[in-house]
Amino acid sequence: MTEVVGPRLYSCCNCRNQVALHDDVISKSFQGRNGRAFLFSHAMNVMVGPKEDRQLMTGLHTVADVYCRDCREVLGWKYERAYEETQKYKEGKFILEKSKIVKENW
Repeated sequence: MTEVVGPRLYSCCNCRNQVALHDDVISKSFQGRNGRAFLFSHAMNVMVGPKEDRQLMTGLHTVADVYCRDCREVLGWKYERAYEETQKYKEGKFILEKSKIVKENW
C-alpha cells in the first residue's frame, strides 16, 4: 500500500488555520519583529491590514500587517512597495514569522 501524503503546509500557531504552502517558501533567512521569519510568494486564509511605510533593516518599505483570518493573530506582513531597486523582488510577497507558524503534514 502507498501512503497518500498531502502538501507540506504552515499553519497559524494559535488556531492551526492553514496559511502557507512549503512550496511557496522563497527564503528562510529573513528577520521578523520577534526573530527569524520566512519569505513566501503566497499566503492563504489571511487578512491584509492597512498599508504603512516602515523602516526595516533593508530600507524603507510600504508594508501591511498580515493576520490569521480565523483568530486574527498577527503572523507577519506583506511587502506592498520597496523604495530601493535592490529590494523590488519583495513586492507582493509575504513575511511570516517562524514563531507564529507551525509545520503540518511533515
